[in-house]
Amino acid sequence: MAPFRIAVTDDELDDLLRRLTHTRWPEAECVDDWSQGIPLAYTRELAAYWAEGYDWRAREAALNRFPQFVTAIDDLDIHFIHQRSPHEDAFPLVITHGWPGSIVEFQKIIAPLTDPTAHGGRAEDAFHVVCPSLPGYGFSGKPTTTGWGVERIATAWDTLMGRLGYERYGAQGGDWGAAVTTQIGRNIGRCCAIHTNMPIGQPTAESMQNPTEDDQAAFAAMKHYRKWEAGYSMQQSTRPQTLGYGLVDSPVAQLAWIVEKFWSWSDCDGHPENVFSRDELLDNVMLYWLTGSGASSARLYWESFGAFGKREPVSLPTGVADFPKEILRSPRPWCEPQYNITRWTTMPRGGHFAAFEQPELLIEDVRTFFATVRS
Repeated sequence: MAPFRIAVTDDELDDLLRRLTHTRWPEAECVDDWSQGIPLAYTRELAAYWAEGYDWRAREAALNRFPQFVTAIDDLDIHFIHQRSPHEDAFPLVITHGWPGSIVEFQKIIAPLTDPTAHGGRAEDAFHVVCPSLPGYGFSGKPTTTGWGVERIATAWDTLMGRLGYERYGAQGGDWGAAVTTQIGRNIGRCCAIHTNMPIGQPTAESMQNPTEDDQAAFAAMKHYRKWEAGYSMQQSTRPQTLGYGLVDSPVAQLAWIVEKFWSWSDCDGHPENVFSRDELLDNVMLYWLTGSGASSARLYWESFGAFGKREPVSLPTGVADFPKEILRSPRPWCEPQYNITRWTTMPRGGHFAAFEQPELLIEDVRTFFATVRS
């Protein structure tokens, strides 16, 4: 296990600037909204800020305030943040991101979770927080053989927590992090409870025969997702390599591919900058661009897209934070056959990127749920 600091070279930043400056732009969309994709005018505006106003060195320093490490698991380097709490009886918690996210999403929740007394909480709410980068994402290694799907990642995370000296811990996640966290819950291992902001449920027979208002809303969201949102997942789950050439070669392609999802999947009232700052959006894009992980991150879809289907249920206590603008919503009755749900919180606002969008709501729910399983 080796200490790690993000240290991007000047040559890498110069190359990024050159590529941004020489972008070959398409013509504008034929509509006055985002229905054909991220609009040209906003993309050019954001790319210009990336080239001329964004200060990576300041953002790099902000990320490096968290202790980071790399350790090899199954011959693959896994990068992770490991922020220990100053409170002696803190509870270990592994938090997993998804696509198109990264460890950047967790910057707002790490300090309140690890040092609650400095952020309006109690010492007994404290956590030791571990935030790994998924294989093929960020500063983790890129698998060179097949097999690094959700099941293997879940086992690797349990190994990681054991290696850090945690023989009893909790797990939290959304998106791919929800799939990994759910699999950790199935495996049990050292984990004693899980919490997710994207529960993976299936329609019940009752919901299809006599749908409630919640069922109808969930079916409508599912229909919308399949018609308008699922193209990215079809491409990444079938031909991630083909897609990767453009994403790894063009920073604007990588920016557009990611930022469109922050518009579509967040509770942003029509524009991502209503929720995220430009710096926050670009911090996340940078972790894909600097590491050239456009193809390697997409391969997780090729490996494990079926992981969101029906599987063995989770017997461990499970907490769910249900955010209203989640891309695929599963009402509680859809989820109960899959999880041992002991806490379900219907959130007043927020979307897919819970820790990034509504950190206070997520922190409170994580604290409250894990208080029930700490001892």
